[in-house]
Amino acid sequence: MEIKIIKTEAQYKQALKRLEIIFDAPANTPEGDEAELLGLLIEKYEDEHYPIEAPDPIEAIKFRMEQMNLDNNDLASIIGYKSRVSEIFSRKRKLSLKMIRNLHKKLNIPYDSLIAEY
Repeated sequence: MEIKIIKTEAQYKQALKRLEIIFDAPANTPEGDEAELLGLLIEKYEDEHYPIEAPDPIEAIKFRMEQMNLDNNDLASIIGYKSRVSEIFSRKRKLSLKMIRNLHKKLNIPYDSLIAEY
């Protein structure tokens, strides 16, 4: 297959089909190199045409809690009171600077995710 920049939806679909065929090609072979290059071109096209928005702070917290198998009681020990967790999740209260710092420190949530508007 001749490799070119993906500019159209038809080219994108064709590239996906080809990648599916050569996906398991061994590294450092012509097909392996082609698969790696196609993957990069597909990723570039998807980033431009199908961008994924970053989650808002509340969704980021919920996602990290799910990853770490935490519940609301665990979160209450990080941000203060159990009632605060409920207020934050219902979006009645904004995260304070102290809460943001604790969430970053204890759950390793990036500051950028926690300070975004919501």
